Amino acid sequence: MDDRVKKLDTPEKCAIFAKNCIERGREDLAQEAKERALQLRAEAHGAETEAEREALEAVYAYEEVLSTRNGKRTRAGRTWQMIERHGIIGAVERAVNRPTETQGYTSLVEMGLEDYAFENVILRYPNLFSEQAVNISKARIDQWRSS
Repeated sequence: MDDRVKKLDTPEKCAIFAKNCIERGREDLAQEAKERALQLRAEAHGAETEAEREALEAVYAYEEVLSTRNGKRTRAGRTWQMIERHGIIGAVERAVNRPTETQGYTSLVEMGLEDYAFENVILRYPNLFSEQAVNISKARIDQWRSS
């Protein structure tokens, strides 16, 4: 990550920096600033482990997808309700174990944020999730890559 991006200390500063980078044709730095904003939001939420932080970053990435799609800041309301009821790790497990894919993967790819899909978080921390969630995640990632 570029040193200028590392020094950004609020999501709002990251957004301004990203906008300026896009105007100057520096998509690479804009992407880093967007990812830094996700990190800052997850840290502010109070994750206790790396896995929780990455899962929270995934939620915030999904909110970016929703916000871009809707043209205004949009919260992942149902996801946050699930997090409140089951904790972040439990919510990720439940989201992936649904019969249909988690929403937004294609949009995450389009925004360069595919590493933030819940399935990728599960595959980075398979010991925290059920065998079923890990298997579903592997199958979905393989399917997405072959598409």
